[in-house]
Amino acid sequence: MFFDWGSIFTWRNVANIVDILVVWFVIYELILLLRGTKAVQLFKGVLIIIAIKVISLYGGLETVSWIMDQVINWGIIACIVIFQPEIRRGLEHLGRGSVFTRNKAQREEEEMVEALDQAIQYMSKRRIGALITIQQNTGLDEYIETGIKLDAHITGALLINIFIPNTPLHDGAVIIKNNKVAVAAAYLPLSESNAIPKELGTRHRAAVGISEVTDALTVIVSEETGGVTITKNSELIRDLRRDDYLKLLRSELVPKTKDDDQGPIPLVRLMEAIFARKSNFKKRGRKH
Repeated sequence: MFFDWGSIFTWRNVANIVDILVVWFVIYELILLLRGTKAVQLFKGVLIIIAIKVISLYGGLETVSWIMDQVINWGIIACIVIFQPEIRRGLEHLGRGSVFTRNKAQREEEEMVEALDQAIQYMSKRRIGALITIQQNTGLDEYIETGIKLDAHITGALLINIFIPNTPLHDGAVIIKNNKVAVAAAYLPLSESNAIPKELGTRHRAAVGISEVTDALTVIVSEETGGVTITKNSELIRDLRRDDYLKLLRSELVPKTKDDDQGPIPLVRLMEAIFARKSNFKKRGRKH
């Protein structure tokens, strides 16, 4: 008995395979775009509505089914309005396909990391307090509106001058958007978490607060100790050395090209390495 391999590779079967791969790719890209954004909560809500709709159909709950129909009909329009920034960024993401575009973005992010490094080193040595928030996928427009508009090219010197004590812009946060200093002296939401150490001040609470409601990455320089802290996704990573915060900044901000063998360093993995090192220091009796 011979198996007819030719019957498998018919045009219909090939089309089905391509169809599955395209759907898989779209779902994968959506997961990447939604991960770490407020749209994740929306996605969970959509799944709940769909589940209620299915149950109402099979259970004969006509009133519930009608209500779900109205929610779905008007919900689509509401989602387009509410999540317009995320939709725009998603379309921009799909358009970043060329090697030249990726390389340009990588160069710009590297320049931003270098500017941040220059400012952090200067301010840390002199114990100049600073709060710098970098927009990622979730929009920060409502917080940008609270600050003083600059829309300036990011440099280390500019960041240093903003946070020099007793200057008009030193209070509040600098928000970086699209590799530019969008605003200075912006107000961020303060976290009410009891997990934040009591010795940390308003800057640290504001940094944790913005990380609780967005996927922004925030850098804090303590004016009491000169210590460098980074927050993201409600995590507070303290007492970072220069090589630590540079690795973290590059892993989170600098896009990878196809020539890179590995993807971005996961934040959790980097945190584990940092905490493991700090644990070893404590075992040796090092004081912080």
